[in-house]
Amino acid sequence: MSLSVALKVAQSALAARQTESSVIARNVSGAQDPGYSRKSVLLSQTYTDSGQAGGLKVDGIGRVTDSALYSSLLQSTSTGTSQESVLAGLTRLAETTGDTENQMSAAARLGELKLSIQNFASDPNNAIQAQDVLQSSKTMVDTLQSNSALVQDVRADADADMATSVREINTLLSQLEDLNSVIVRGTQAGSDVSDALDSRDQVLLSLSEEIGITTLNRSDGDIVVYTDSGVTLFETTAREVSFEPTVVYGAATTGNPVPVDGVPVAGPGAVMEIRSGRLHGLAELRDDVAVTYQNQLDEIARGLIEAFAESDQSGGVGPDQAGLFTWTGGPALPAAATLVPGLAAEISINANADPDQGGDLDRLRDGGISDPLDPDYDYNPSGAAGYSDRLQELVSAFDADTVFDGSAELDPSDSLSGYAASSVSWLESGRKTMTSNVEVQSVILGRTAENLNNKTGVNIDEEMTLLLQIERSYSAASRLISAVDAMLEDLLAAAR
Repeated sequence: MSLSVALKVAQSALAARQTESSVIARNVSGAQDPGYSRKSVLLSQTYTDSGQAGGLKVDGIGRVTDSALYSSLLQSTSTGTSQESVLAGLTRLAETTGDTENQMSAAARLGELKLSIQNFASDPNNAIQAQDVLQSSKTMVDTLQSNSALVQDVRADADADMATSVREINTLLSQLEDLNSVIVRGTQAGSDVSDALDSRDQVLLSLSEEIGITTLNRSDGDIVVYTDSGVTLFETTAREVSFEPTVVYGAATTGNPVPVDGVPVAGPGAVMEIRSGRLHGLAELRDDVAVTYQNQLDEIARGLIEAFAESDQSGGVGPDQAGLFTWTGGPALPAAATLVPGLAAEISINANADPDQGGDLDRLRDGGISDPLDPDYDYNPSGAAGYSDRLQELVSAFDADTVFDGSAELDPSDSLSGYAASSVSWLESGRKTMTSNVEVQSVILGRTAENLNNKTGVNIDEEMTLLLQIERSYSAASRLISAVDAMLEDLLAAAR
């Protein structure tokens, strides 16, 4: 059972209890119970002056609740919606890897590129093999760019959903303020406020889906609501929850925080960060999970540029320069072992090796892609058709030890192929773990709602017993009235 289904089941069970409670309470006393508790109708037997039973009367209406179970329901709901939001984002990010048959991941594309270079190295004068290497290189670039674009789309969607969540929170807090005022005034006046209390519980449950909350009950039925990190959301009046959406995202874009009454509780700079709720999950996805995956893609791109870099072949001290794969900062190489945000979106094929851009395919074999006019970077100055040393060097570069930036949460000392494979494993492991967490949380939520329903829901057997008592009292009174009526009829007939 998914978490969303568990939530619907819990709400359906509570709604069913509401209907049952309303019908029974209406039959007994005319009262209605529309909430997450049931009404306990207090009945007593009436007697005549002669000591005979004369019927039932309603002494009062009590509200049966279980605060511990209800608090657990709120917490389970908040934790579940947070995890579900992250899982939804991870599922979308997993589109960058596809299944094993489609071979869509950056790691799979690297494998294809390595194989095409190996084939070309076995026949370095084969123009078809050279074209295959170029096409595999373009596919590699397209994969990194499209994956990067998808990551930023996920972040932008999470940001938009955060704005929606904030609007919903403010709406619910406004409803809570109205209901709380009714409850406080009604309690002070001695009125029955059960309906308002149940409606307030419904609002709190909906609020817990959006943000983790804790509550504090005060005198006269008043309530105070805090975030699970301790920031006041509601105390007599609703506190303002604000958020400024960011429409377009890039790798270097930082989303805005979410302040509650001026205190940031989600996003960058959160001093009292919330720990659960949909808003928390969306912020974690936008600012942590997706950013980490983007960093991994950027490091793969940097490793690729570094692996295909060309060095000075004259024995001089010329700097290494970007070869087949380049970027906006080329022909210089990105700083070693240093993350360059957005590099996966910037990487491109060097025009000097692409015939469609005026380049020469032979440079894939001979080198000199970085600067065709500088002979110091030409690996095959004689132009030998069977020269394969440069190609063999490129094949070895896929498995050579490389130093990566540690901020991407992968092993910083790995080969390019190993690093790309680890990135796929990181994503799939995170998705698997979160899927398991959501499944467990859905069970907890379902069991909690069921226990709450059993504890505070309507007991049909008990209520039917009460109705039978009413029915018997009514029947006895009816027979008494019929007997009195018959006696009066006989008396009037005798008088006539």
